[in-house]
Amino acid sequence: MEKVEFEPTASTQAVDPDEKEVESQEVHPVPSAAPAFPEGGLAGWLTVIGGSLVLFCTFGAVQSFGVYQDYYTRIYLAGTSTPSQVSWIGSVQVFLLFALSLPAGKLFDEGYFHPIMISASILYVVSFFMLSLAHSHEYYQIILSQGVAVGLAYGILFIPALSISSHYFGSSLGGVIYPIMLNQMFNGKAGFVWGVRAVALLGLFLLTIANLLMRTRLPGRKHRKTTFTPSIRRVITDVPFMLCAIGGFLVFWGLFFPFFYLQLYANVHGVSPNIAHYTISIMNGASLFGRTIPNFLSDVWGVFNGAFFLPQFRCCLSAIVLTPSSRHRPVIIPMTAISGCLIFAMFGATSNGALIAFAIFYGFFSGGFISLIAPCAASFSVDVGEVGTRIGVACFIVGFALLTGNPISGALLKSPHYEWQNPILFSSITVLAGSATLLLSRQLAAKARGTQKL
Repeated sequence: MEKVEFEPTASTQAVDPDEKEVESQEVHPVPSAAPAFPEGGLAGWLTVIGGSLVLFCTFGAVQSFGVYQDYYTRIYLAGTSTPSQVSWIGSVQVFLLFALSLPAGKLFDEGYFHPIMISASILYVVSFFMLSLAHSHEYYQIILSQGVAVGLAYGILFIPALSISSHYFGSSLGGVIYPIMLNQMFNGKAGFVWGVRAVALLGLFLLTIANLLMRTRLPGRKHRKTTFTPSIRRVITDVPFMLCAIGGFLVFWGLFFPFFYLQLYANVHGVSPNIAHYTISIMNGASLFGRTIPNFLSDVWGVFNGAFFLPQFRCCLSAIVLTPSSRHRPVIIPMTAISGCLIFAMFGATSNGALIAFAIFYGFFSGGFISLIAPCAASFSVDVGEVGTRIGVACFIVGFALLTGNPISGALLKSPHYEWQNPILFSSITVLAGSATLLLSRQLAAKARGTQKL
Protein backbone atom coordinates (compact mmCIF):
# COMPACT_ATOMS: atom_id res chain seq x y z
CA MET A 1 0.00 0.00 0.00
CA GLU A 2 2.94 2.32 0.46
CA LYS A 3 3.63 2.16 -3.24
CA VAL A 4 0.07 3.26 -3.96
CA GLU A 5 0.01 6.11 -1.48
CA PHE A 6 3.29 7.66 -2.53
CA GLU A 7 3.19 6.89 -6.23
CA PRO A 8 3.56 10.50 -7.50
CA THR A 9 6.61 11.21 -5.29
CA ALA A 10 8.26 7.85 -5.86
CA SER A 11 7.95 8.03 -9.63
CA THR A 12 9.36 11.54 -9.66
CA GLN A 13 12.47 10.49 -7.80
CA ALA A 14 12.98 7.38 -9.92
CA VAL A 15 12.80 9.07 -13.34
CA ASP A 16 14.56 12.35 -12.54
CA PRO A 17 15.32 13.32 -16.16
CA ASP A 18 16.18 16.88 -15.26
CA GLU A 19 15.80 19.26 -12.34
CA LYS A 20 13.09 21.39 -13.91
CA GLU A 21 10.75 18.49 -14.53
CA VAL A 22 11.12 17.33 -10.93
CA GLU A 23 10.31 20.77 -9.59
CA SER A 24 7.29 21.03 -11.90
CA GLN A 25 5.85 17.75 -10.70
CA GLU A 26 6.46 18.60 -7.05
CA VAL A 27 4.56 21.87 -7.30
CA HIS A 28 1.37 20.44 -8.76
CA PRO A 29 0.62 16.78 -7.98
CA VAL A 30 2.51 16.47 -4.71
CA PRO A 31 0.46 17.91 -1.81
CA SER A 32 3.26 19.54 0.11
CA ALA A 33 3.06 23.28 -0.45
CA ALA A 34 0.64 24.65 2.13
CA PRO A 35 0.88 28.29 0.98
CA ALA A 36 -0.76 27.31 -2.32
CA PHE A 37 -4.00 26.62 -0.40
CA PRO A 38 -4.67 29.61 1.85
CA GLU A 39 -7.31 29.40 4.56
CA GLY A 40 -9.58 32.34 5.12
CA GLY A 41 -9.77 35.49 3.05
CA LEU A 42 -12.96 37.03 1.68
CA ALA A 43 -13.45 34.45 -1.08
CA GLY A 44 -12.84 31.62 1.36
CA TRP A 45 -15.31 32.83 3.96
CA LEU A 46 -17.99 33.61 1.38
CA THR A 47 -17.57 30.08 0.09
CA VAL A 48 -17.92 28.80 3.65
CA ILE A 49 -21.25 30.57 3.92
CA GLY A 50 -22.43 29.40 0.51
CA GLY A 51 -21.40 25.80 1.14
CA SER A 52 -23.09 25.84 4.54
CA LEU A 53 -26.33 27.03 2.95
CA VAL A 54 -26.22 24.16 0.46
CA LEU A 55 -25.56 21.64 3.25
CA PHE A 56 -28.41 23.23 5.20
CA CYS A 57 -30.78 22.52 2.30
CA THR A 58 -29.49 19.01 1.56
CA PHE A 59 -28.00 16.97 4.39
CA GLY A 60 -29.83 19.05 6.97
CA ALA A 61 -33.12 18.24 5.26
CA VAL A 62 -32.21 14.54 5.01
CA GLN A 63 -31.65 14.40 8.78
CA SER A 64 -35.16 15.79 9.19
CA PHE A 65 -36.97 13.01 7.34
CA GLY A 66 -38.14 11.60 10.67
CA VAL A 67 -40.84 14.30 10.64
CA TYR A 68 -42.14 13.05 7.27
CA GLN A 69 -41.84 9.41 8.43
CA ASP A 70 -44.08 10.12 11.42
CA TYR A 71 -46.57 12.31 9.52
CA TYR A 72 -46.91 9.97 6.54
CA THR A 73 -47.23 6.83 8.71
CA ARG A 74 -49.85 8.19 11.09
CA ILE A 75 -51.73 10.68 8.90
CA TYR A 76 -51.00 11.38 5.23
CA LEU A 77 -50.45 7.78 4.06
CA ALA A 78 -52.11 6.01 7.00
CA GLY A 79 -53.86 2.79 6.08
CA THR A 80 -52.29 2.56 2.63
CA SER A 81 -48.54 2.45 3.33
CA THR A 82 -46.49 0.62 5.97
CA PRO A 83 -43.58 2.23 7.84
CA SER A 84 -41.21 0.28 5.58
CA GLN A 85 -42.87 1.65 2.44
CA VAL A 86 -42.78 5.17 3.85
CA SER A 87 -39.11 4.85 4.71
CA TRP A 88 -38.36 3.99 1.07
CA ILE A 89 -39.18 7.63 0.27
CA GLY A 90 -36.44 8.93 2.53
CA SER A 91 -34.11 6.06 1.70
CA VAL A 92 -34.28 6.65 -2.06
CA GLN A 93 -33.69 10.31 -1.34
CA VAL A 94 -30.59 9.79 0.79
CA PHE A 95 -29.31 7.01 -1.51
CA LEU A 96 -29.34 9.40 -4.46
CA LEU A 97 -27.65 12.04 -2.31
CA PHE A 98 -24.70 9.69 -1.80
CA ALA A 99 -24.77 7.55 -4.97
CA LEU A 100 -24.75 10.56 -7.30
CA SER A 101 -21.59 11.69 -5.55
CA LEU A 102 -19.58 9.63 -8.03
CA PRO A 103 -20.69 11.40 -11.23
CA ALA A 104 -21.12 14.74 -9.42
CA GLY A 105 -17.61 14.44 -7.96
CA LYS A 106 -16.16 13.72 -11.39
CA LEU A 107 -17.96 16.71 -12.90
CA PHE A 108 -16.69 18.88 -10.06
CA ASP A 109 -13.12 17.73 -10.69
CA GLU A 110 -13.56 18.54 -14.38
CA GLY A 111 -14.51 22.13 -13.57
CA TYR A 112 -18.29 22.11 -14.09
CA PHE A 113 -19.11 23.33 -10.60
CA HIS A 114 -21.43 26.26 -11.38
CA PRO A 115 -23.46 24.61 -14.20
CA ILE A 116 -24.34 21.57 -12.07
CA MET A 117 -25.08 23.65 -8.97
CA ILE A 118 -27.45 25.98 -10.81
CA SER A 119 -29.32 23.17 -12.57
CA ALA A 120 -29.64 21.15 -9.34
CA SER A 121 -30.90 24.21 -7.45
CA ILE A 122 -33.69 24.64 -9.98
CA LEU A 123 -34.58 20.94 -9.75
CA TYR A 124 -34.63 21.21 -5.93
CA VAL A 125 -37.22 24.01 -5.88
CA VAL A 126 -39.41 22.52 -8.63
CA SER A 127 -39.43 19.10 -6.95
CA PHE A 128 -40.67 20.43 -3.62
CA PHE A 129 -43.42 22.40 -5.34
CA MET A 130 -44.45 19.18 -7.11
CA LEU A 131 -44.48 17.39 -3.73
CA SER A 132 -46.90 20.02 -2.42
CA LEU A 133 -49.31 18.96 -5.19
CA ALA A 134 -49.19 15.26 -4.22
CA HIS A 135 -52.55 13.95 -3.01
CA SER A 136 -53.10 12.25 0.31
CA HIS A 137 -52.72 8.44 0.16
CA GLU A 138 -51.14 8.64 -3.31
CA TYR A 139 -47.85 6.95 -2.51
CA TYR A 140 -46.42 6.98 -6.02
CA GLN A 141 -46.78 10.76 -6.29
CA ILE A 142 -44.83 11.30 -3.10
CA ILE A 143 -42.02 8.83 -3.81
CA LEU A 144 -41.53 10.22 -7.33
CA SER A 145 -41.46 13.87 -6.26
CA GLN A 146 -39.77 13.61 -2.86
CA GLY A 147 -37.83 10.38 -3.17
CA VAL A 148 -36.59 10.53 -6.76
CA ALA A 149 -36.71 14.17 -7.87
CA VAL A 150 -35.62 15.77 -4.59
CA GLY A 151 -33.05 12.99 -4.15
CA LEU A 152 -31.55 13.79 -7.56
CA ALA A 153 -31.23 17.44 -6.57
CA TYR A 154 -29.64 16.49 -3.25
CA GLY A 155 -27.12 14.20 -4.93
CA ILE A 156 -26.01 16.79 -7.48
CA LEU A 157 -25.75 19.59 -4.91
CA PHE A 158 -24.17 17.78 -1.98
CA ILE A 159 -20.71 16.59 -3.02
CA PRO A 160 -19.69 19.62 -5.13
CA ALA A 161 -20.62 21.89 -2.21
CA LEU A 162 -18.81 19.63 0.25
CA SER A 163 -15.76 19.39 -2.01
CA ILE A 164 -15.49 23.13 -2.50
CA SER A 165 -15.90 23.60 1.24
CA SER A 166 -13.03 21.16 1.68
CA HIS A 167 -10.98 23.76 -0.14
CA TYR A 168 -12.04 26.06 2.71
CA PHE A 169 -14.37 24.80 5.50
CA GLY A 170 -18.18 24.12 5.88
CA SER A 171 -21.12 22.91 8.06
CA SER A 172 -24.95 22.81 8.31
CA LEU A 173 -27.72 23.64 10.76
CA GLY A 174 -30.64 22.44 8.64
CA GLY A 175 -31.20 19.38 10.79
CA VAL A 176 -32.21 21.64 13.67
CA ILE A 177 -34.37 24.17 11.82
CA TYR A 178 -36.29 21.93 9.38
CA PRO A 179 -37.95 19.61 11.95
CA ILE A 180 -39.22 22.54 14.01
CA MET A 181 -40.56 24.33 10.94
CA LEU A 182 -42.17 21.22 9.44
CA ASN A 183 -43.82 20.07 12.67
CA GLN A 184 -45.23 23.52 13.35
CA MET A 185 -46.64 23.83 9.83
CA PHE A 186 -47.82 20.24 9.29
CA ASN A 187 -49.68 20.22 12.60
CA GLY A 188 -50.84 23.84 12.45
CA LYS A 189 -53.07 25.95 10.23
CA ALA A 190 -50.68 25.89 7.27
CA GLY A 191 -50.90 22.12 6.80
CA PHE A 192 -48.83 19.78 4.66
CA VAL A 193 -49.19 21.65 1.36
CA TRP A 194 -47.93 25.01 2.56
CA GLY A 195 -45.38 23.39 4.83
CA VAL A 196 -43.75 21.78 1.81
CA ARG A 197 -44.05 24.98 -0.21
CA ALA A 198 -42.32 26.83 2.62
CA VAL A 199 -39.41 24.40 2.25
CA ALA A 200 -39.33 25.12 -1.49
CA LEU A 201 -39.34 28.88 -0.98
CA LEU A 202 -36.67 28.68 1.71
CA GLY A 203 -34.57 26.53 -0.62
CA LEU A 204 -35.02 29.01 -3.46
CA PHE A 205 -33.79 31.84 -1.24
CA LEU A 206 -30.84 30.01 0.31
CA LEU A 207 -29.61 28.27 -2.85
CA THR A 208 -29.75 31.52 -4.82
CA ILE A 209 -27.48 33.14 -2.24
CA ALA A 210 -25.22 30.08 -2.19
CA ASN A 211 -24.74 30.10 -5.97
CA LEU A 212 -23.84 33.78 -5.86
CA LEU A 213 -21.32 33.35 -3.05
CA MET A 214 -19.43 30.16 -3.88
CA ARG A 215 -16.26 30.21 -5.93
CA THR A 216 -13.92 27.34 -6.73
CA ARG A 217 -10.35 27.73 -5.52
CA LEU A 218 -8.87 25.44 -8.17
CA PRO A 219 -9.46 25.22 -11.93
CA GLY A 220 -10.91 22.10 -13.54
CA ARG A 221 -8.55 19.18 -14.08
CA LYS A 222 -8.22 19.86 -17.80
CA HIS A 223 -6.93 23.37 -17.03
CA ARG A 224 -4.41 22.34 -14.35
CA LYS A 225 -0.74 22.04 -15.22
CA THR A 226 -0.33 18.51 -13.88
CA THR A 227 0.30 15.08 -15.29
CA PHE A 228 -1.70 13.40 -12.51
CA THR A 229 -4.81 11.50 -13.60
CA PRO A 230 -7.16 9.94 -11.00
CA SER A 231 -7.38 6.16 -11.30
CA ILE A 232 -10.48 4.25 -10.23
CA ARG A 233 -8.37 1.10 -10.21
CA ARG A 234 -5.95 2.60 -7.68
CA VAL A 235 -8.86 3.68 -5.51
CA ILE A 236 -10.68 0.34 -5.41
CA THR A 237 -7.45 -1.62 -4.81
CA ASP A 238 -6.47 0.56 -1.86
CA VAL A 239 -7.31 -1.93 0.92
CA PRO A 240 -7.43 0.47 3.92
CA PHE A 241 -9.57 2.88 1.89
CA MET A 242 -12.00 0.14 0.82
CA LEU A 243 -12.23 -1.17 4.38
CA CYS A 244 -13.04 2.36 5.46
CA ALA A 245 -15.83 2.47 2.85
CA ILE A 246 -17.16 -0.95 3.93
CA GLY A 247 -17.08 0.18 7.56
CA GLY A 248 -19.01 3.27 6.54
CA PHE A 249 -21.55 1.03 4.78
CA LEU A 250 -22.14 -1.03 7.92
CA VAL A 251 -22.39 2.00 10.18
CA PHE A 252 -24.81 3.85 7.91
CA TRP A 253 -26.90 0.68 7.58
CA GLY A 254 -28.12 1.23 11.11
CA LEU A 255 -27.06 4.74 12.14
CA PHE A 256 -30.03 6.57 10.61
CA PHE A 257 -32.68 4.43 12.29
CA PRO A 258 -33.25 6.98 15.13
CA PHE A 259 -33.21 9.88 12.65
CA PHE A 260 -36.05 8.25 10.69
CA TYR A 261 -38.07 6.65 13.46
CA LEU A 262 -37.50 8.49 16.75
CA GLN A 263 -40.48 10.86 16.38
CA LEU A 264 -42.77 7.98 15.42
CA TYR A 265 -41.35 5.99 18.35
CA ALA A 266 -42.14 8.88 20.69
CA ASN A 267 -45.72 9.27 19.46
CA VAL A 268 -46.44 5.53 19.60
CA HIS A 269 -45.18 5.41 23.20
CA GLY A 270 -47.43 8.28 24.29
CA VAL A 271 -44.73 10.88 24.80
CA SER A 272 -46.04 14.43 25.00
CA PRO A 273 -46.45 15.95 21.50
CA ASN A 274 -44.58 19.04 22.74
CA ILE A 275 -41.58 16.79 23.33
CA ALA A 276 -42.04 14.37 20.42
CA HIS A 277 -42.06 17.15 17.83
CA TYR A 278 -38.67 18.41 19.01
CA THR A 279 -36.82 15.09 19.34
CA ILE A 280 -35.29 15.26 15.83
CA SER A 281 -34.17 18.85 16.36
CA ILE A 282 -32.66 18.01 19.76
CA MET A 283 -30.77 15.09 18.25
CA ASN A 284 -29.47 17.14 15.32
CA GLY A 285 -28.56 20.02 17.62
CA ALA A 286 -26.51 17.71 19.82
CA SER A 287 -24.81 16.27 16.73
CA LEU A 288 -23.33 19.69 15.98
CA PHE A 289 -21.36 19.46 19.22
CA GLY A 290 -20.36 15.92 18.32
CA ARG A 291 -18.83 17.28 15.14
CA THR A 292 -16.82 20.01 16.85
CA ILE A 293 -15.69 18.88 20.32
CA PRO A 294 -13.46 16.07 18.95
CA ASN A 295 -11.63 18.78 16.98
CA PHE A 296 -10.64 20.50 20.22
CA LEU A 297 -9.60 17.18 21.76
CA SER A 298 -7.34 16.47 18.80
CA ASP A 299 -5.78 19.91 19.20
CA VAL A 300 -4.90 19.01 22.80
CA TRP A 301 -3.63 15.49 22.08
CA GLY A 302 -1.71 16.18 18.91
CA VAL A 303 -1.36 18.60 15.99
CA PHE A 304 -2.47 17.35 12.59
CA ASN A 305 0.56 16.37 10.49
CA GLY A 306 -0.05 17.18 6.85
CA ALA A 307 3.12 15.59 5.48
CA PHE A 308 1.24 12.62 4.04
CA PHE A 309 -1.98 14.31 2.91
CA LEU A 310 -3.39 17.45 1.38
CA PRO A 311 -2.64 20.48 3.57
CA GLN A 312 -5.75 22.32 2.41
CA PHE A 313 -7.89 19.78 4.31
CA ARG A 314 -6.28 20.58 7.68
CA CYS A 315 -9.39 22.11 9.25
CA CYS A 316 -11.99 19.80 7.74
CA LEU A 317 -10.02 16.64 8.50
CA SER A 318 -9.46 17.39 12.18
CA ALA A 319 -12.30 14.99 13.09
CA ILE A 320 -11.29 12.10 10.83
CA VAL A 321 -11.05 8.52 12.00
CA LEU A 322 -8.62 7.19 9.46
CA THR A 323 -6.01 9.88 8.84
CA PRO A 324 -2.83 7.83 9.13
CA SER A 325 -0.75 10.75 10.41
CA SER A 326 -3.07 12.14 13.10
CA ARG A 327 -3.45 11.17 16.77
CA HIS A 328 -7.13 11.86 17.18
CA ARG A 329 -8.43 8.69 15.51
CA PRO A 330 -8.90 6.93 18.89
CA VAL A 331 -11.45 9.65 19.75
CA ILE A 332 -13.77 8.91 16.83
CA ILE A 333 -13.86 5.11 16.66
CA PRO A 334 -15.17 4.86 20.26
CA MET A 335 -17.77 7.52 19.41
CA THR A 336 -19.03 5.30 16.59
CA ALA A 337 -19.07 2.24 18.85
CA ILE A 338 -20.88 4.18 21.57
CA SER A 339 -23.49 5.18 18.99
CA GLY A 340 -24.14 1.50 18.34
CA CYS A 341 -24.49 0.83 22.05
CA LEU A 342 -26.76 3.81 22.52
CA ILE A 343 -29.31 2.45 20.04
CA PHE A 344 -29.98 -0.23 22.66
CA ALA A 345 -30.95 2.61 25.01
CA MET A 346 -34.09 3.23 22.93
CA PHE A 347 -35.64 0.32 24.82
CA GLY A 348 -35.81 2.55 27.90
CA ALA A 349 -36.52 5.89 26.20
CA THR A 350 -40.29 5.83 26.71
CA SER A 351 -40.73 8.89 28.95
CA ASN A 352 -40.18 12.57 28.29
CA GLY A 353 -36.92 12.80 30.21
CA ALA A 354 -35.50 9.53 28.91
CA LEU A 355 -36.31 10.43 25.31
CA ILE A 356 -34.64 13.83 25.59
CA ALA A 357 -31.56 12.24 27.18
CA PHE A 358 -31.36 9.64 24.40
CA ALA A 359 -31.71 12.31 21.70
CA ILE A 360 -28.90 14.38 23.21
CA PHE A 361 -26.44 11.52 23.74
CA TYR A 362 -27.16 9.79 20.45
CA GLY A 363 -27.00 13.03 18.51
CA PHE A 364 -23.66 13.90 20.08
CA PHE A 365 -21.92 10.57 19.51
CA SER A 366 -23.40 9.85 16.07
CA GLY A 367 -22.47 13.37 14.97
CA GLY A 368 -18.81 12.45 15.20
CA PHE A 369 -19.31 9.86 12.48
CA ILE A 370 -21.90 11.58 10.28
CA SER A 371 -19.41 14.29 9.40
CA LEU A 372 -16.68 11.68 8.80
CA ILE A 373 -17.19 9.77 5.59
CA ALA A 374 -16.50 12.43 2.93
CA PRO A 375 -13.39 14.03 4.47
CA CYS A 376 -12.20 10.58 5.50
CA ALA A 377 -12.34 9.43 1.88
CA ALA A 378 -10.58 12.60 0.79
CA SER A 379 -7.74 11.96 3.26
CA PHE A 380 -6.60 8.95 1.22
CA SER A 381 -6.10 11.10 -1.88
CA VAL A 382 -2.60 11.27 -3.28
CA ASP A 383 -3.39 14.45 -5.23
CA VAL A 384 -6.00 17.20 -5.02
CA GLY A 385 -7.30 16.07 -8.42
CA GLU A 386 -8.38 12.77 -6.86
CA VAL A 387 -10.52 14.26 -4.08
CA GLY A 388 -13.84 14.17 -5.92
CA THR A 389 -13.25 10.62 -7.14
CA ARG A 390 -12.36 9.27 -3.67
CA ILE A 391 -15.35 10.95 -2.06
CA GLY A 392 -17.60 9.78 -4.87
CA VAL A 393 -16.55 6.13 -4.62
CA ALA A 394 -16.98 6.04 -0.83
CA CYS A 395 -20.34 7.80 -0.93
CA PHE A 396 -21.56 5.54 -3.75
CA ILE A 397 -20.82 2.49 -1.59
CA VAL A 398 -22.46 3.79 1.58
CA GLY A 399 -25.42 5.00 -0.46
CA PHE A 400 -26.62 1.40 -0.80
CA ALA A 401 -26.62 1.05 2.98
CA LEU A 402 -28.75 4.16 3.29
CA LEU A 403 -31.06 2.87 0.54
CA THR A 404 -31.82 -0.42 2.29
CA GLY A 405 -31.18 0.12 6.00
CA ASN A 406 -34.32 1.98 7.03
CA PRO A 407 -36.74 -0.04 4.85
CA ILE A 408 -35.30 -3.17 6.49
CA SER A 409 -35.88 -1.58 9.90
CA GLY A 410 -39.42 -0.66 8.85
CA ALA A 411 -40.12 -4.22 7.73
CA LEU A 412 -38.75 -5.56 11.02
CA LEU A 413 -41.01 -3.12 12.88
CA LYS A 414 -44.13 -5.06 11.76
CA SER A 415 -46.78 -2.37 12.04
CA PRO A 416 -49.37 -1.88 13.41
CA HIS A 417 -48.02 -3.95 16.32
CA TYR A 418 -44.69 -2.08 16.31
CA GLU A 419 -42.19 -4.68 17.52
CA TRP A 420 -39.41 -2.17 18.21
CA GLN A 421 -36.90 -4.70 19.50
CA ASN A 422 -36.29 -6.06 15.98
CA PRO A 423 -35.08 -2.87 14.25
CA ILE A 424 -33.26 -1.72 17.39
CA LEU A 425 -31.18 -4.90 17.49
CA PHE A 426 -30.52 -4.84 13.73
CA SER A 427 -29.38 -1.21 13.78
CA SER A 428 -27.20 -1.54 16.85
CA ILE A 429 -25.40 -4.66 15.64
CA THR A 430 -24.62 -3.20 12.21
CA VAL A 431 -23.22 0.01 13.68
CA LEU A 432 -20.98 -1.96 16.04
CA ALA A 433 -19.80 -4.17 13.16
CA GLY A 434 -18.99 -1.05 11.17
CA SER A 435 -16.91 0.44 13.97
CA ALA A 436 -14.93 -2.81 14.18
CA THR A 437 -14.25 -2.64 10.43
CA LEU A 438 -13.05 0.96 10.75
CA LEU A 439 -10.69 -0.16 13.50
CA LEU A 440 -9.30 -2.85 11.17
CA SER A 441 -8.78 -0.23 8.49
CA ARG A 442 -6.88 1.88 11.01
CA GLN A 443 -4.63 -1.03 11.94
CA LEU A 444 -3.79 -1.81 8.31
CA ALA A 445 -3.02 1.85 7.62
CA ALA A 446 -0.75 1.96 10.69
CA LYS A 447 1.06 -1.21 9.60
CA ALA A 448 1.56 0.11 6.06
CA ARG A 449 3.23 3.25 7.40
CA GLY A 450 5.14 1.62 10.22
CA THR A 451 3.79 3.85 12.97
CA GLN A 452 1.19 3.69 15.72
CA LYS A 453 1.06 7.46 16.14
CA LEU A 454 -2.39 7.75 14.64
